[in-house]
Amino acid sequence: MGTPDFAVPTLDALLNAGHEVAAVYCQPPRPAGRGKAPRPSPVQRRAEEAEIEVRMPVSLRNAEEQAAFAALGLDVAVVAAYGLILPEPILSAPRLGCLNVHASLLPRWRGAAPIQRAILAGDAETGVCIMNMERGLDTGPVRLCRRTRCTGKHAGYLEEELAELGAKSMLRVLADPHAFPPVPQALEGVTYASKIEKWEARLDFRQDAEWVDRQILAFNPKPGAYFEHRGERIRILEADWDRGTGEAGLVLNDRCRIACGKDAISPVRVQRAGRGEMGIDELLRGFPISKGTLLT
Repeated sequence: MGTPDFAVPTLDALLNAGHEVAAVYCQPPRPAGRGKAPRPSPVQRRAEEAEIEVRMPVSLRNAEEQAAFAALGLDVAVVAAYGLILPEPILSAPRLGCLNVHASLLPRWRGAAPIQRAILAGDAETGVCIMNMERGLDTGPVRLCRRTRCTGKHAGYLEEELAELGAKSMLRVLADPHAFPPVPQALEGVTYASKIEKWEARLDFRQDAEWVDRQILAFNPKPGAYFEHRGERIRILEADWDRGTGEAGLVLNDRCRIACGKDAISPVRVQRAGRGEMGIDELLRGFPISKGTLLT
């Protein structure tokens, strides 16, 4: 049960290890692109390539869908970024319940956007947990956690790393569930990773350069941290930050070094609206941002 790219390594791991996948559940195709044509999710595409039955209910709350799920006679349901609430009849139908790949070190960062929130908070490390699902939001007991460094990694890279780490961890738990008994989560240290809102991606140069750099890392590749200049949105995909002084938002040199509330950032990789990513020098040749410009 999964939908986005994050879930594909787990599905691949199950297939490569020889597990019998009775069915794949994912969210229905969503309109995408300029034509807004329905686009299958990464999990749907991978399941269809493997010739596995794909089910895409809009909800699992009705009795008909719950009966169809129970009729599969599952040993376990493996869940990774599925995106739908699993009601009690779904959670209790498999013999061993539902096991979830969650991209944080629970109980820190329960919720929708654990990778981005960990980066924004400046966490030195993050990881994945394999947990038994229950009715609460990511509150279930944990069977296995794996850690990795968080500092300096952008969200896209970290998501790929954690997806692979989660897939390997899930295989370990499935190979010998008794070796990884469920352990209740700690009552201390609970934090919630709320959904990323579009407004959060607009860079606020009044903040410290370290915070601005975290925004850039957390929102790469999407939604993309950005500033606006001459009516155009410029995304910053990669930047360096160092000591510097000046009014917040002031461009300090001819290579678009920008003063922040404390210190300054220097964009390295950027992207104009509707174009591919490019180095800062390439941007400035076609879209000059002069020293002394104030970006707000």
